[in-house]
Amino acid sequence: MSTYVLVHGAWHGAWCWHKVVPLLEAKGHTVITPDLPALGVDRTPIAGASLQAYADRVCEVLKACQDPVQLVAHSMGGIAITMAAEAMPEKVTSLLYLTSFLLPSGQSLLAQAQTDAAGKVLSNLEFSPDHSSARVKDSAVRDVFYADCSAEDVALARRLLVPQATAPLGTPLKTTAERWGRIPRVYVECAADQAISLAAQRAMHAQLPCKRVVTLPTSHSPFLSAPGAVAEQLLAM
Repeated sequence: MSTYVLVHGAWHGAWCWHKVVPLLEAKGHTVITPDLPALGVDRTPIAGASLQAYADRVCEVLKACQDPVQLVAHSMGGIAITMAAEAMPEKVTSLLYLTSFLLPSGQSLLAQAQTDAAGKVLSNLEFSPDHSSARVKDSAVRDVFYADCSAEDVALARRLLVPQATAPLGTPLKTTAERWGRIPRVYVECAADQAISLAAQRAMHAQLPCKRVVTLPTSHSPFLSAPGAVAEQLLAM
């Protein structure tokens, strides 16, 4: 049996995996869903959220696991698992990027997002007065994240989304071929994604080829709209 560590994306928290977790556990696997600093129910102040803090949080989980894990990320969570895998490659069996930011060393999430002309996140942000955090406009939340999700799932998400610290998004990653680069990786595209366009997803995994690429016909949140399909891909890691 495997241990899966599922890392959420921006504005979200561990709650977003609530439909996927029981599907993996039903097969006998262990599933861990941490909240990144200042996200989900974690009460770290926004000022304490950084790319290093994200990586450290994932590394805390890895250190507590007896055996290497299957490390999975959605969206922004990709930068967290990439840096954690760079720090502790011996604790990671494989990496899965679910419509996620798969970035080379030296690039930041913000720099990548700014190249995605079809992505709808940046044009729908509302910043705090000091620009230390941002939210997606409430009027755009459904279209950007949950276009194929049920009204009940959208209502739940609206209640649970929190401000996203901006500092981690502008910090370039630092990775090496000898550490992060040696770990097998899978990319799961979401063809109807409005947050990270399909073209942007494909540009990322073309630049950093993966052992397998799978396409789901969903929007940005398949853990809500198609949890069975997500679980199927995780089980195939």
